[in-house]
Amino acid sequence: MRKNNLWFASLAVPVIVAVLLLLAGSPKVNANNQPSAANAEVKIDNFSFGPQTVKVPVGATVTWTNRDDIPHTVVSTDGVFKSKVRDTDEKFSFTFTKAGTYSYYCSVHPKMTGQIMVQ
Repeated sequence: MRKNNLWFASLAVPVIVAVLLLLAGSPKVNANNQPSAANAEVKIDNFSFGPQTVKVPVGATVTWTNRDDIPHTVVSTDGVFKSKVRDTDEKFSFTFTKAGTYSYYCSVHPKMTGQIMVQ
């Protein structure tokens, strides 16, 4: 019987130590405690984009919502993104994966302009 007890003890101690180390170790990483990209909203209203300039980190998604009574588009001047015509309360979203400054305008009303600064 003593042989069996020694065998069990020699197996149990390392397992118990491993479990205790796992429980007391560094905090677990999961989706809830990872830094997330700060997303942004731009409202289209009264023939303007508001805010006109938005700063976001790389990986952020910007969503434009047309709150105007007439259709608008969201088109980057360098061809990176282009929405279809958005009617009242319709949205367009784009995720920015590279740092830079992205100027855009409404192709229906070219005097409407805005800028996304991705850092």
